[in-house]
Amino acid sequence: MSIATNKRVLVTGGAGFLGSHLCDRLVARGDDVVCVDNFFTGGKQNIAHLLGRANFELIRHDVTFPLYIEVDEIYNLACPASPIHYQYDPVQTTKTSVHGAINMLGLAKRTGARILQASTSEVYGDPEVHPQPESYWGRVNPIGIRSCYDEGKRCAETLFFDYHRQHGLEIKVARIFNTYGPRMHPDDGRVVSNFIVQALKGEAITIYGDGRQTRSFCYVDDLVEGLIRLMATPGDVVGPVNLGNPGEFTIAELAEIVGEVVGTTVQREHRPLPQDDPVQRQPDIGLAKALLGWEPEIDLRTGLGTTVTYFRALLGQGNAI
Repeated sequence: MSIATNKRVLVTGGAGFLGSHLCDRLVARGDDVVCVDNFFTGGKQNIAHLLGRANFELIRHDVTFPLYIEVDEIYNLACPASPIHYQYDPVQTTKTSVHGAINMLGLAKRTGARILQASTSEVYGDPEVHPQPESYWGRVNPIGIRSCYDEGKRCAETLFFDYHRQHGLEIKVARIFNTYGPRMHPDDGRVVSNFIVQALKGEAITIYGDGRQTRSFCYVDDLVEGLIRLMATPGDVVGPVNLGNPGEFTIAELAEIVGEVVGTTVQREHRPLPQDDPVQRQPDIGLAKALLGWEPEIDLRTGLGTTVTYFRALLGQGNAI
């Protein structure tokens, strides 16, 4: 009897935007992939093309409940990541980050699996340090409308490091900055998907505030490569490690570039800035370069071109709201 040597990899939130692209990469390289998702924001259409593969399995499950399977590696990506989605049920959002971390860490402890936490640049809050290095502790409102996500992710990081110190778990913590690309939800309220959908529909682009606030946008393929490289590092590399594109753009600049890529002259509609919305966000990726040999390769215009093609097809099918 032959014994399989390929790794058994669990991806929570695997039917979501980022998780589905990660599943693609892991399946393609021959891992036995178990995709877990409760389909609150993830969609079966994102992983439908994988369902016939012998090394891919889909389980509908909510990570706030324990999961009993045997795995070698765990990518913990499960959590709604856009304000519209995570503010819909803020208590459940916090539970997903905290209870989900506890349950996945418990699984890693039982199986001896290496586990990676998809943390976020939101742990830096509205930063006073720019760009943000991993050593920066952040400035987060603990009782605001974004706190369910920001503080939930901060607590998850605490749990990961305490399980590492107390139980010797092999952990990896990635702090993910703004990521975009195909399979973004068309009505998730995030700036890239918002701008593209509005431009394709010929609507005015909604800019919150004066548009001078900055963000850094990383294409999804680059981000997934960073996650895979971080998981493959030696056991003494735990993070946190910033993963994002250091190219910084104002929101107004992004609106103009989206209009150029779509091929339209954009009109703007300004609305008040939401509570606790960061003024600037840019990753310091020096650690990722040093530890992973990683930095983004896909520039914003190229990535937006692929993303616009995706949304154009989606709108043509009548699937966007």
